[in-house]
Amino acid sequence: MTIRCEIVSQDRTVFAGDVDIVVLPGAAGEMGILPKHAPVLTTLKFGVIKVRVGGKEELFSVAGGVAEVQPDIVTVLADRGSENIQDIDVVRAEAAKKRAEEYLSNTSPAETDRYLIMEAALRRANLRLDVVQRYRKSGMRIPPSDK
Repeated sequence: MTIRCEIVSQDRTVFAGDVDIVVLPGAAGEMGILPKHAPVLTTLKFGVIKVRVGGKEELFSVAGGVAEVQPDIVTVLADRGSENIQDIDVVRAEAAKKRAEEYLSNTSPAETDRYLIMEAALRRANLRLDVVQRYRKSGMRIPPSDK
């Protein structure tokens, strides 16, 4: 028995398929979702969404969002930055981190809107680099796995 999982970001569908289990970084902690789960609506924190089919696991970074769980489908509406960790470009993430750090070190928090945007960019870059370090064997960009 499987459950449908759809992970959607602002500009694209990141993942769609039938899976055995979905593990979400819920605001109150990690949530394991199996088929026939009770309906739940939760916010997501920065972290990793894990989907497992058979013995194969796919991992996706997520920078917040919401998830709706129904007995036969999990729908994740992810904030910016959701992607398969195999697709993360480490060089690009490091450059984004450096840009954000430079901007924040030369700017006052009084410039609220731009400052908050750059803080969020720094958090996303740090998330990408952290998941690459934790879940990939090397920091090199790895081609996406066959689905």
